Amino acid sequence: MQACFVYMTAGSVEEAREIGRALLEARLASCINIIDSMQSLYWWEEQVREDREVVFIAKTVSSLVPDLVELVKSRHSYECPCVVSLPITGGNQDFLDWIIQQTQS
Repeated sequence: MQACFVYMTAGSVEEAREIGRALLEARLASCINIIDSMQSLYWWEEQVREDREVVFIAKTVSSLVPDLVELVKSRHSYECPCVVSLPITGGNQDFLDWIIQQTQS
């Protein structure tokens, strides 16, 4: 089983917290980190936009990413939310084992 991070953004801390809690309750993540107040510049609808966003990161396993993405999309206020998975290639093996244990139902 491959541990991974899922990087996501939201429009508010409240939205990130609500989605994060739903991911934990569904055992699709072992932990959610919420980082408040990021400045984002991006293209949307043929214009460069600028907004404050919130970053939230889920620790999970790669086999759960498709279900995690679907849950986030179903609860997110954005039309096209940022949800990207990044593999974890090393680190504290005890922590990586914990991620795997916490995402098993």
